[in-house]
Amino acid sequence: MVKRKAPHRPIISYRPIRPSDLEVLEKIHGDLFPIRYESEFFHNAVYGRDIVCWGAVDRSRPDAQSNELIGFVTARIVSAKESEVEDFISSDSSKPDQTLIYILTLGVIESYRNLGIASSLIHKVINYASSIPTCCAVYLHVISYNNAAIHLYQKMSFQCVRRLYNFYFINGQHYDSYMFIYYVNGGRSPCSPLGLVTLLVTYVKRGFNLMVSKLWKNEDKKISKWPTSKESGYLLPVVQNKRELTA
Repeated sequence: MVKRKAPHRPIISYRPIRPSDLEVLEKIHGDLFPIRYESEFFHNAVYGRDIVCWGAVDRSRPDAQSNELIGFVTARIVSAKESEVEDFISSDSSKPDQTLIYILTLGVIESYRNLGIASSLIHKVINYASSIPTCCAVYLHVISYNNAAIHLYQKMSFQCVRRLYNFYFINGQHYDSYMFIYYVNGGRSPCSPLGLVTLLVTYVKRGFNLMVSKLWKNEDKKISKWPTSKESGYLLPVVQNKRELTA
């Protein structure tokens, strides 16, 4: 079923994954990945319980198989504040409830690879993320030896932001992982050019306020040394105006 040879010109279509895909979805995961997923994961995926997913099908196959999955992508919405990529997201005070889309699994059966199916499935996730006003990025992990996947994400403008050592433990052996991120809806890295300019302006403002604060303290000391006189009543309003301006 999974290793069926693709026709010369397949007609690829994309649709949401549904309960009838449960058996095939589980079978393809078992064939493609060294990691074994719990049955709960697949039930949550096909029933849309905290997981969103899309499937690819080949309409040119015989009727009995024209709606059978040949590829898939599963993802989950997570809170930006509770995610591991919080340090790579520029915080926006106007959006305190920022969210992210985390891609859980992505796969295409071998006979249908190099047809752009994986890219199209990722675009489905990106478009979905862009439709959520609070979502600022899509991110994922790739095992370090999966060069094809790494090249795919780089080609699609994902940014590799971190290497996680011994992230996976498979068959008694540790493997590193790369974390990739794709910004949407104006989301950006704190280290982006705009982020650096914003950070620089913030430091300049802090330095300026600190300097003014010191000058203000010095002025207070000078005023406190002066004897009480009629002129002192005219100096106080001027100092108060300066304080309002610096604020």
